[in-house]
Amino acid sequence: METCLSETQSLPDLSEPQLLRLAQELGFLLRPGDTICLHGDLGAGKTTFARALIRSVANDDDLDIPSPTFTLVQNYETARLGIAHFDLYRLGAPEEIDELGLEHALTHGAALIEWPERAKDALPADRLDIFLNDGAVVSDCETRSLRLEGHGSWETRVLRLVALHRVVREAGFVDDDVRLTPITGDASARHYARLTSITGDKRALVMDWPRQPDGPPIRDQLAYSQIAHLAEGTMPFVAIAEALRAANFSAPQIFARDLDNGFLVLEDLGEHEFKHAMMEGSSQEELWRAATDVLIALRGVPIPTKLSATADKAHVLPPFDTGVLDIETELLLDWYWPAIRGTEVPPDIRKSYQAAWSEIFDTLSREPHRWVLRDFHSPNLIWLADRPGVQRVGLIDFQDALAGPAAYDLVSLLQDARIHVDEAIEARLLTHYLAKVQQSEPGFDPDAFRFTYAALGAQRNTKILGIFARLAKRDGKLRYLAHIPRVWRYLTRDLAHPELAALAQWYDAAFPPNIREKIPAF
Repeated sequence: METCLSETQSLPDLSEPQLLRLAQELGFLLRPGDTICLHGDLGAGKTTFARALIRSVANDDDLDIPSPTFTLVQNYETARLGIAHFDLYRLGAPEEIDELGLEHALTHGAALIEWPERAKDALPADRLDIFLNDGAVVSDCETRSLRLEGHGSWETRVLRLVALHRVVREAGFVDDDVRLTPITGDASARHYARLTSITGDKRALVMDWPRQPDGPPIRDQLAYSQIAHLAEGTMPFVAIAEALRAANFSAPQIFARDLDNGFLVLEDLGEHEFKHAMMEGSSQEELWRAATDVLIALRGVPIPTKLSATADKAHVLPPFDTGVLDIETELLLDWYWPAIRGTEVPPDIRKSYQAAWSEIFDTLSREPHRWVLRDFHSPNLIWLADRPGVQRVGLIDFQDALAGPAAYDLVSLLQDARIHVDEAIEARLLTHYLAKVQQSEPGFDPDAFRFTYAALGAQRNTKILGIFARLAKRDGKLRYLAHIPRVWRYLTRDLAHPELAALAQWYDAAFPPNIREKIPAF
């Protein structure tokens, strides 16, 4: 195997709970294609470490994990990724590791290898080597000292592993026997895990979000994320969370942070997302009204010039400008059109589409700037029934917030892409919003707001059609396609506004009713 650069880190004198926590933390960071090699004498704790890691990834503390001493390899399929657990103590020759299926294992998941020195140069060059040795006796308890050597991609990832171990300690999880459980993700670059003390009286969430690359330039030498003003690291989340909490909203408290490595330990607001609260008997209209009241209150919160994340780092809310509006609506043509039509969009169709939106975007860009949390919909709203007033609604996933028209968040809520919101509920809550704002803002124009609401609803639902097609085509996430008919119903409702008649004509010609009912096939 080729030689890679390496990075060495040391973790001395870890107690058994700390060692098991490190295994769980490594399991949280594990990705398909990863190779973890465990070195140490008999009784050094290699199998104990491997079992803790596998159980964490499988989210099953009682999973039976026999030692692969005699079978040489034991395979585990989990919801997140497959893990092949190798014990090479009885390996006859280094090349036999290929016969055990290492290459296949790395194609479909990750590999944990005990006694890796028996494989010599047959090991992947890109790997993490963990050396377990006896540590000092602390308070009459034996400890283990670890040396971590990262090769290839692990040259930097080993630094993140050590940083994760440190930030969990900084959050107060020091002497507890802590369980770290990865949480199944969604359509996001972020990963989460739940931290729980063995007594159950302390819990938190870990956010793993390394800074994202910009991607290739697509317009004016800028990447999509730059044009759309998407956050690319943890700093905006921290800054916005602090501002929302200062304004008396239920954003998560930040217990510990490592912005450079992309780790946060957050307050765990629980698992009562609006969908789950409805399943447990809460009224949808009550939940959505509470969230509407949050948006009414948010109108009264000034946008600071700078939002502080740390003593020396601050964030400025980007504007919801025509660049954002335009690049997001282009997703319909770039991803949904080919999926439903089977061909690339013709240049003349693209030009007429852009012209149909242009004047609308100019109007929207002149709207007063208020808070736009941007993804204000049911998956990101947590029901906290025991809290007062607007604090009953927990807020997450707001790192992409903008300064722009307040109507955007309201239409995101009342036209939820993943949960049906009856048109009558939407109408009642829109009327409720307008009445409350008129009481507090004498110059407020409800008719102008209704236009902005419909226009931004059309823009957002157009974007969502493109995003759901992209998730299916590019990322293989087909489950989002089931929501497309609902999104079309919302979009049709928005396009019925009289001032959007010209735009509606374009959609009617490009996507007549029979096409709107189709779900793209991939």
